Amino acid sequence: MSSRSSSSAPTSGAPESVLGAMAPPGQAPPHPVPASAPLAHGQAPELALDPAPDQVLAGLAEAVARRRNFAIISHPDAGKTTLTEKLLLYGGAIQQAGAVKAKGEQRKVTSDWMELEKQRGISITSTVLQFDYAGSTINLLDTPGHQDFSEDTYRTLAAADNAVMLEDAAKGLEPQTRKLFEVCRMRQIPIFTFINKMDRPGREPLELIDEIEKELNLACWPVNWPIGSGDRFRGVIDRRSKQVILFARAERGKQSVERTLAWNAPELAELVEPDLLALALEELELLDGAGADLDMELVHAGELSPVFFGSAMTNFGVRPFLDAFLELAQKPVARQSSQGAIDPLRPGFSGFVFKLQANMDPRHRDRVAFVRVCSGKFEKDMTVQHARSGRSIRLSRPQKLFGQDREVVEDAYPGDVIGLNNPGMFAIGDTLYVGPRIEYEGIPCFSPEIFSWLRNPNPSAFKSFRKGVNELREEGAVQVLYDTDQSKRDPILAAVGQLQLEVVQYRLEHEYGVETRLEALGFTVARWVIGGWPALETVGRIFNCKTVRDAWDRPVLLFKNQWNLNQLSEDHPDLQLSAVAPVVSGVEPIAL
Repeated sequence: MSSRSSSSAPTSGAPESVLGAMAPPGQAPPHPVPASAPLAHGQAPELALDPAPDQVLAGLAEAVARRRNFAIISHPDAGKTTLTEKLLLYGGAIQQAGAVKAKGEQRKVTSDWMELEKQRGISITSTVLQFDYAGSTINLLDTPGHQDFSEDTYRTLAAADNAVMLEDAAKGLEPQTRKLFEVCRMRQIPIFTFINKMDRPGREPLELIDEIEKELNLACWPVNWPIGSGDRFRGVIDRRSKQVILFARAERGKQSVERTLAWNAPELAELVEPDLLALALEELELLDGAGADLDMELVHAGELSPVFFGSAMTNFGVRPFLDAFLELAQKPVARQSSQGAIDPLRPGFSGFVFKLQANMDPRHRDRVAFVRVCSGKFEKDMTVQHARSGRSIRLSRPQKLFGQDREVVEDAYPGDVIGLNNPGMFAIGDTLYVGPRIEYEGIPCFSPEIFSWLRNPNPSAFKSFRKGVNELREEGAVQVLYDTDQSKRDPILAAVGQLQLEVVQYRLEHEYGVETRLEALGFTVARWVIGGWPALETVGRIFNCKTVRDAWDRPVLLFKNQWNLNQLSEDHPDLQLSAVAPVVSGVEPIAL
């Protein structure tokens, strides 16, 4: 969650490395920081100091046009991590893809870096995977596949320009997919649908398309159409080129062998069963008869979803999807800020922190802030303003991220994600910028459903316990609440699912050397009080709920069930409650 400063950031400050202390506001720098101005639509970019050379702006525009940024959303077990690995394989980022449930000598997946992920065969953290393919630079924001970690996915979607909705051909729409789709719709993110596992028995393609259109109120335009399914899945027909792409099974982890023919090529009769081809062509006639067009304005507004069919496990349809996605997906777009929409071609660098992660490299016990670049060109060693504190920071060791692997990056452009060393100065939602002050919209917290005391049975380990709890709260691994009785020092962990709490315990033990106990509280609903403590005091004594403080010292009411919440709302209709935590303004969080 963002903590915002209500005062304007100073236009000067002493730049210091992020590995050291930040310069106090108001101290004069040895060199002025270049100023830049946000652009109105169609306005030529200008710098407040020296005009940006044409070639610099042309280079920025070319870099932005080359970039594609997306996240994959899905229900658990729909094949998200497998698809991620295969996209990396086709992008040339890895030489061999590994399935999640690795056996024997089969390699582990690139996107799952945490030891617990490897043990359980699931994705429980977000990471970033950048690779080049066909002249484009792709930033794939990998998200947790487990429903208990949906809030981490919400934050990642704040940094995404496009979303790929992955669906199991046998199961169709599932609850987690629906929930994440609503977040995409709220943010008007273009959605590309990949119907996976076509090599297994599944539902009819027309039925799957109809379900998406009716239940999500999302129009669909199949870019390709499957020939057969299950063990008779032979390939796809591209609707735009009228070409048939046939697949042959490849060696495990390698790219599949493809053969491309015209849809009416005579040799098709020898390669594909006539009944399968006839059915696919008949269904395509039905789609063409519907008369819908692939309207790119509707696609980029999130109102029309291009649909693809394939099998990530066998690599069938992965390359055709990647090629079409790069053509159809939107490039980095303007972002809303305190100064209106900020164009990516605005000369001054700006970006926001959407994720924090501690101990990605257990050898160094590091902390990394993930920053989405929104405008201008980022350069190593540049000095930026930190909007919340108003201080100047020199970004001396920016990193390009690829799962757990990192390398120092010299520059980055809108759509890219960079990693910054974070010695405790960054919070989720923080804005970094050069030039006139801007601040991007904050990232809210959502209502947790499970609450437990976190007990530290070993008082001598309190220092490590406190460090671990504070750092895991900073990165959003779990929400931390506190009892209103200040004598009760143990924190209350609040999460969407039980696995979140288990991961916190696991990481406290393995990364901070602290064993802990969880003691469940019997609550399932949390609501923030709009108006804070004064509004709560006006109501007086309330029943059937527990009042706690969040990390920003705001009142939160915990209820055993929805019925108790409804009863309070009836008894006190003037008391306004919110299921989403308000974005903070100019307040530092409470440390344990």
